[in-house]
Amino acid sequence: MTDELEQDAPPITELSKGQRRVLGTLLEKAFTTPEAYPLTIKALTAGCNQKSNRHPLTEYSEDDVLEIVDQLRQLGLVAVVHTETGRTERFRHYMRKRFTLSEPQLAVLTELLLRGRQSIGDLRARASRMVPIESLDELRVALRGLLEQKYIQANTALERRGVEVDHNFYASSENKKLAWDAGVDDADDVGRGEAAARTHGAAAPASPPRGAQIADSQISTAALTQLRAENSELRGRIDALEHEVARLKGLVDDLVRDLRG
Repeated sequence: MTDELEQDAPPITELSKGQRRVLGTLLEKAFTTPEAYPLTIKALTAGCNQKSNRHPLTEYSEDDVLEIVDQLRQLGLVAVVHTETGRTERFRHYMRKRFTLSEPQLAVLTELLLRGRQSIGDLRARASRMVPIESLDELRVALRGLLEQKYIQANTALERRGVEVDHNFYASSENKKLAWDAGVDDADDVGRGEAAARTHGAAAPASPPRGAQIADSQISTAALTQLRAENSELRGRIDALEHEVARLKGLVDDLVRDLRG
């Protein structure tokens, strides 16, 4: 038996830090450890406080998490599940009932709720642990939909290098709006510099031949892109290993508790 979702529930635009952490943890565990989901309060607390894939780190007590769960239940975001034995309550999220999201979008929001602001390269590596996201272009499609619904924010256009994104569920008092950086292409900078020099009667500064500029730019860009890809892949592998360790620890804790009970 589970909670019934309230009809005509008001839209959700803000979540507290604790609500984001508890909800993000339920989402993540539903994706990565379905055999242990829904979660007991003990497992949910451990997931909130784990050291991997979390920012900032927390030290919530089970009472803290229970209080937050009650808040999320009132928002229609979490439900309690009573097992057949009736001995232990377990908890699940209701994000698919409260929001219209694709699975990649749900995975993206999960990572942003758990870690906050990050580059789209890192975001793809981390979200791909939960849902296959084959390319940055595929990720951008998911991000555009989230932007249109105002569930996320970005510091510049999604197509630009160096773009970072974050969720948009902060309270206004947290002051977490990303400053928009329109960006300027290098060619525009050069053009403005030459125009200014001509205006003031001065010769434009000498620059390397165009072919050399292009070659150097291509080499440095290719090397940087490769390094970023390798870094993202390594981070994804580390996160996956840490999650597997946390999952195994949760299974051991459940086994010990069952043996003692």
